[in-house]
Amino acid sequence: MREEGITQLLIRWSDGDQAAMETLMPLVYDELRQMASTFLRRERRQHTLQPTAIVHEVYLRLVDQQSVNWQSRAQFFGLASSLMRNILVDYARRHQALKRGGEQPKLTLSEADRPGATPDLDLLALDEALTALAAIKPRHSRIVELRYFGGLTIEETVEVLGLSHATIEREWNFARAWLRHQLEG
Repeated sequence: MREEGITQLLIRWSDGDQAAMETLMPLVYDELRQMASTFLRRERRQHTLQPTAIVHEVYLRLVDQQSVNWQSRAQFFGLASSLMRNILVDYARRHQALKRGGEQPKLTLSEADRPGATPDLDLLALDEALTALAAIKPRHSRIVELRYFGGLTIEETVEVLGLSHATIEREWNFARAWLRHQLEG
């Protein structure tokens, strides 16, 4: 379905049409699953969470979004990436609690935007650093969230945030350097 069709379904869903939500989800399922798969390739190697489980949890949380005024496909995938971040951080916290503070793998942000990269990831440290970044540079933090957790390209991030390609590139590079310093320092 064309982007306009997805946007129209989102608008109908905002207006209370639950049938629009039921029509929408099969149309975006594969893209949501790809986002989850992309992120999990960057996670620790022995990860037990599967892309399908992440997408189903995103779906459940999206259904609970009563007050969202949907306006575009980009907005939808932006929210989906935020929800994925929350799901993965919650999962990492539960996993760490089970391990009772066991050794956590290290994060390598330099590989974050390389396809097929499989670095080990300390998701909790990244979440803490992103929260600190958001306190001083909220837009930079949002760019990392969209790119890293949502798997969005620069162009898709431009669409979600409504900024120029050059601005997204510059702020993405700054945010990666800042996070690398925080996580390695």
